[in-house]
Amino acid sequence: MIKLITGRRGSGKTKVLIDAIHAAEQASNGNVVAIQKGSSLNTDITHKVRLINIEDYNVEGYDAFYGFIAGILASDHDCTDIFVDATLRIIGRDYDKVGEMFEKLAKISADTTITCTISADNSELSDNIKKFVG
Repeated sequence: MIKLITGRRGSGKTKVLIDAIHAAEQASNGNVVAIQKGSSLNTDITHKVRLINIEDYNVEGYDAFYGFIAGILASDHDCTDIFVDATLRIIGRDYDKVGEMFEKLAKISADTTITCTISADNSELSDNIKKFVG
């Protein structure tokens, strides 16, 4: 399942994401993963959550990001939640391609919830992205 937290820069998306990470960690009977670009979440996330700085793995673009997430899902069958901050800074702003990637991820993440922040107003997003906003 894919969930998106959207809003313009500075609208509080990361705070909502952090709260969701903490709630998932408390409720999960498996593993929770948080992916960031840089170190923005380092001090806010409990050590029980696997925190990944995607810059350490040189992941850029839609296909590389899809492969990275697919690799996490393939290697960790107990992963219940994946959270991604600053998604568009990692993959780019071609909304049609972003939507296509989310559709592909939705097909392989049936047992895992993937929650991403998107720094854009809903009115800017393509229809294939809007269906994941929630």
